[in-house]
Amino acid sequence: MGLKVHGFFFKVYAFFYIIWTKKVQLQPSIQKGYLAYLKLEKSHSENTIEAYIRDLELLKQYFISTETVFDLDKINKRNIQAFVKELFDLGFSAQSQARILSGLRSFFNYLISEELINNDPTALITSPSLGRKLPEVLSFDEIVMMLNCIDLSQKNSFRNKTIIETMYGCGLRVSELISLKISNIFQHDGFVRIIGKGDKERLIPIGNQTLKLINQYITEERNHISVDRKSSDIVFLTDRGKGLSRQMVFLIVKKIANDAGIKKTISPHTLRHSFATHLLEGGADLRAVQQMLGHVSITTTEIYTHINREFLRETIISYHPRSLKH
Repeated sequence: MGLKVHGFFFKVYAFFYIIWTKKVQLQPSIQKGYLAYLKLEKSHSENTIEAYIRDLELLKQYFISTETVFDLDKINKRNIQAFVKELFDLGFSAQSQARILSGLRSFFNYLISEELINNDPTALITSPSLGRKLPEVLSFDEIVMMLNCIDLSQKNSFRNKTIIETMYGCGLRVSELISLKISNIFQHDGFVRIIGKGDKERLIPIGNQTLKLINQYITEERNHISVDRKSSDIVFLTDRGKGLSRQMVFLIVKKIANDAGIKKTISPHTLRHSFATHLLEGGADLRAVQQMLGHVSITTTEIYTHINREFLRETIISYHPRSLKH
């Protein structure tokens, strides 16, 4: 067992050593064109673009590691299959393999659209099976526990409480929370404008309780911070007057959940999952929830109906006269 583990880590080290010490350059025109394609035509975020470029870099360095010529015209299905197998051997999860393969599909689709190659080597490659894992969800009582456990005498505690309330009340992604602008909160209309993935805009209803906490945070805490000029319109700030990072929000949520005594695996996204689940449990229309979450496809939103069905099943078992134990 020890030799097997040692061999695995040696292989990973050797693979990435090659990546760090050697480079295969694409033609500048292809690289520049692909970046423009991702940004302008596909409207991908900077994070997505960086991920797609890393995926391409992995493929290029795999060709180096196997001493194979990286020729776009000659890459075939067998090359891609061998690359995916290498990712598996290196311990990449099925989810990571599927995401990397998605990035490569994007690149070869671009090449096809520009008539730089005739055949897409990823076209007949099947993505690894991911299964359908239901997200962790907090009950409403657990949300209340998190909000109530916050010691408001501590520094930044009211800001942190408002963050929890806003993420749960509006179903925001972390990236959407940290980029939330004061100018995008429409107080009288009860809506907030969100810039989501791919710079897509959507309007989300915002409840009175959430608005009340945001206004109180701005007037009682934020107004006493020396705000950095670049962050002047950002709602949630650090002590130095700059926007929060994703990591900071993650730590805030984890700490509050821990302080509340919640044993579930919690992340900021858990609040978004809970937002969607509680709406559906309350009878909200699936299409409406899709719009509020900013999902392009309703199939993405449908995962929450599985949670809802389990809730309904438990309700029937608990209360239906034919299900009750006699």
